[in-house]
Amino acid sequence: MSILCIIPVRGGSKGVPGKNIRDLGGKPLVAWTIESALNAQEDLHVMVSTDSEEIAQVSREHGADVPFLRPAELALDTTATEPVVEHALEHFRTHHGEPEGVMLLQATSPLRLPDTLDRAVRQFRETGVDSLVGVVPTPPFIWQHGDSENAAPRASYDVDHRKRRQDMTRSDLRYRENGSLYLTRPDVYDRHHNRLGGAIGLFILHELEGVDIDTELDFQLAELQMEKHRAASASIPHRQKD
Repeated sequence: MSILCIIPVRGGSKGVPGKNIRDLGGKPLVAWTIESALNAQEDLHVMVSTDSEEIAQVSREHGADVPFLRPAELALDTTATEPVVEHALEHFRTHHGEPEGVMLLQATSPLRLPDTLDRAVRQFRETGVDSLVGVVPTPPFIWQHGDSENAAPRASYDVDHRKRRQDMTRSDLRYRENGSLYLTRPDVYDRHHNRLGGAIGLFILHELEGVDIDTELDFQLAELQMEKHRAASASIPHRQKD
């Protein structure tokens, strides 16, 4: 069974106008995610869901399936991602049958290493989880305000026994969900209308893959990461599709 890979790309970005087709390292932003999915060894059906004919054309030029333009009611500033995924899933089921899983990739996290998507699929199958969420490890030095105005702030770590980063174990770290990747059984969307549900697993991303572009500064930081990304990608053996 194939895995449906959905890349939701709306045309009306306000934080960085036109960001989804803006040039990043020599190609449109959305193209990085499309090409990552198309280059995976696993059988991914790569579908872009967009309300923009311009984005649809760019996506097709880079090899994605764009079988429809998203309805206006699913392209509002207030539209959640789950209804967009469910709309694309319904179309896929009608024309191709039931997928093994639904992979949600955000175009705003463009820097993925060559083996990332294949590793995610392998982990999904081997662990038998219902949903998988991509996360980036981060030190636990996080604070939050108390429940009331006068309550003391709380730390997420033991301030009396502050560890060095290199001494931390897996359980000491925290894991930041950056929106880059989710892999979910279709029935989770049917039952929970959520990308995460049932037994949830953490899929560890490389720190370079933690880029999430929402602002102009984020875009500039992504450009600065390009050389490191290329070097890291070159160090990973890349297999050709069978």
